[in-house]
Amino acid sequence: MPKIDKEMAQFEKDLLQSIGEMKRGAHAAVHTPAQIEARKRGRPAGSVKADAKVSTTIRLDAVVLEALKAAGPGWQTRANDALRDVFVAKATPGTRPRRSHRAPERS
Repeated sequence: MPKIDKEMAQFEKDLLQSIGEMKRGAHAAVHTPAQIEARKRGRPAGSVKADAKVSTTIRLDAVVLEALKAAGPGWQTRANDALRDVFVAKATPGTRPRRSHRAPERS
């Protein structure tokens, strides 16, 4: 009788468990070729927010981009929030957003 080490015995146990889950559909959905062919391309309907962000290209100074990225993950969201704060008036209607990003206007 061949000797089975503990690692192989555990592997066999895990493999049999995975096969059982697959058969029951507990681990992942099993798709037939007909189901795969019937799927439409793109995201499922209703999976995109109504106020979804818009992809764009913007040119920034290298030091600005470096500073944004240096703050770590989420830098694009923080940049979006900062731009929203500057350009979207949160105050009472009729007020203008701050213009601190530019030199003062000359009269």
